[in-house]
Amino acid sequence: MRFSKGLRIGASVAALAVLAACGGGSGGGSGIEARAKSGKLVVGIKFDQPGMGLKTPTGFTGFDVDVAKYIAKELGVDESKIEFKEAPSAQRENLLEKGDVDMIAATYSITNDRKQKVLFAGPYLTPGQDLLVRVNDNSITGPEALNGKKLCSVKGSTSAKAVKDKFANQAQLQEYGGYSECLAGLESGAIDALSTDDSILAGYAAANPGKFKLIGKPFTKELIGVGLAKSDTKGRDAVNKALEKMMTSGAWKTALEKNLDKSGYKIPEPPQITEK
Repeated sequence: MRFSKGLRIGASVAALAVLAACGGGSGGGSGIEARAKSGKLVVGIKFDQPGMGLKTPTGFTGFDVDVAKYIAKELGVDESKIEFKEAPSAQRENLLEKGDVDMIAATYSITNDRKQKVLFAGPYLTPGQDLLVRVNDNSITGPEALNGKKLCSVKGSTSAKAVKDKFANQAQLQEYGGYSECLAGLESGAIDALSTDDSILAGYAAANPGKFKLIGKPFTKELIGVGLAKSDTKGRDAVNKALEKMMTSGAWKTALEKNLDKSGYKIPEPPQITEK
C-alpha cells in the first residue's frame, strides 16, 4: 500500500511524539531539570539518620532533607511535590542508574570509585569521620584503640573498612544493613563502636541522650555531595548554582543549626564547590 507524502509526514511526527513521551518518563525528558519541569521530583535520602535524614510520623526531617528542598525550590518544584525515597548506602548508585530517583542527598560521600557510576554536585558539607561508642565506655579514645574491638560496618559504606585499613588492622568488622541496626548493636553490646561522618554520629548521640557519646576527634575529611545521573552535566550545574545560593544566603547555616546545633556539632564554614 502506498501512502501520500502528507500521510507519511504525519506518521513520522506521531512516531517521534511517542518516542519523546516514552523516553522522558513523567518528566518529559532526561535529567533533573527536565524532570523538574513536570513540577515533581523524586529524591533519595536516608530514613534513619537523625539530624540528616529521618522519616517521622509527620514527614521527613534533617539537613539533607532541607538541602533537597532548597534545590527543588530553585528548580521550580514546591516541597509538597517532592517524593522522598529511601536510599540505603548500598543502593544509591543503583537507584540513580535505574532512574528510580532524580537526585540523592543522603550523606553521600564523593569518591573516585562512585564517580565512575554517578555524577556529583557540591560538596555541600565536609564532615570528618569519627567514632560513636557507649556513653560509659572509656576504653576507646580514637581509631587506634579499636584493635580487637567490634566495629560496625554498613553495607555500601567505606567508613569502617577505612578504620581497619589505616588505624586498627585487627578491628573486627560486623556488617549490618543500616545505621539504625548498628545503634541497636551498640546499645546491646554486640558491637563496640560505630564509625561514619561526625555529622551523622552527632545526630544519633543527640537523639539518644545518656546512651552514646561522640569521641570528638575526627580523623578524616569527607566530601558530601548530591548524586545525579552520570550524564546529567546540565543538572549538576543547576544543582551547584542552587547550593552556592543556599550557602551565600545564610539558609545553609540556618539549616545546619536547626538540625545539628543541639548535638554539640561545631557548625563549620560552607565548603567550596569543586564538582564542576
